[in-house]
Amino acid sequence: MLIDFFYTLRAAKLPVSVKELLTLLEALDKGLAGPRSEDAWSLDDFYFLARICLVKDEKLFDKFDQAFGAYFKGMEMLTDWKKELPEDWLKQVLQKELSAEEKAAIEAMGWDELMETLKKRLEEQKGRHEGGSKWIGTNGTSPFGHGGYNPAGVRIGGPGKSRSAVKVWEQRAYRDYDDTQELGTRNIKVALRRLRRFAREGNELELDLPDTIRATAANAGYLDIKMVPERHNHVKVLLLMDVGGTMDDHIQRVEELFSAVKTEFKHLEFYYFHNCVYDYMWKNNKRRYAEKFPTWDIIRKYNKDYKLIFVGDATMSPYEVLQAGGSVEYNNEEPGAEWLKRLTHAFPKHAWINPEPQGVWQYRQSISLIQQLVGDRMFPLSLKGLEDTMRLLSK
Repeated sequence: MLIDFFYTLRAAKLPVSVKELLTLLEALDKGLAGPRSEDAWSLDDFYFLARICLVKDEKLFDKFDQAFGAYFKGMEMLTDWKKELPEDWLKQVLQKELSAEEKAAIEAMGWDELMETLKKRLEEQKGRHEGGSKWIGTNGTSPFGHGGYNPAGVRIGGPGKSRSAVKVWEQRAYRDYDDTQELGTRNIKVALRRLRRFAREGNELELDLPDTIRATAANAGYLDIKMVPERHNHVKVLLLMDVGGTMDDHIQRVEELFSAVKTEFKHLEFYYFHNCVYDYMWKNNKRRYAEKFPTWDIIRKYNKDYKLIFVGDATMSPYEVLQAGGSVEYNNEEPGAEWLKRLTHAFPKHAWINPEPQGVWQYRQSISLIQQLVGDRMFPLSLKGLEDTMRLLSK
């Protein structure tokens, strides 16, 4: 029983043992998955019981969810977010494709006009709308809804399409980058080693062979062992990583980088942000609303000895960088640009690593804005880009 499920989890590189599988079977036998329905456990009950028995670290929850979904095709939704708008309003019936000329003819509203118009629509609209240019709906050119096209709108419900929304009306769940990800190439680690400064400090843990030979010879052949503190990389790194949204396209490469950084640098601190840095960051995406770390506290906690490295695609609405309240998730009191200036001033040795191909940077206004704010210290996530980053930070 559940042998195929066990091998599915192992294939997903989850560290699941036979003992843990037996624990799950014993729990099922004792009825810990909840009441039976027609001689079968409910999928929700089994999911939570299996996760408790088989997953030892919450950072592996995402891998478990993917493997669980792959094995139990047609899995029920485990979380039902409450929606303030009627679900029927946002039901997508057909897909509408616009030509390049039609897209160019659609005018984007300014920030104040966009927010004021959304407020009026919420007061006036009484029913569902499909394919139009005014009401909250789907598949149209209205700046409110989803599934359609507008160069700068508020996405409400449903998946993103053109990735040009300046505000998102939903609670999204991101996942932590997995620092156990196996590297596709060790060249990343080799590039990071350019940023090293070794120092001997701490307990005497390492044999000093040359000094032991010299001391033994000077002691008429009697063994005189000499020890020295073990050498460690003394460089301190503060890593700030963009997560969610367009960064989902770069998860594997960023996880490889994250794994290498955790291996190479003993003094590493990391935090997550979404799109642009604002007044707080977080360390665990599942608790990002409950465990917030004020950006001011981070600036005060770490001194100028830390090398600051941003990792993000810098792909967002320009409002998110320049406008108070411009964040897609909440009304930030100060623009992201102000926080970037404070961070780069607090940590003079800083750089931004961008996983987006360098050839598209010139076509995205937000990337140009971020480049200016970090003093043109933006490098691509490539071998040469990493080498250039480490060379700059080591000066």
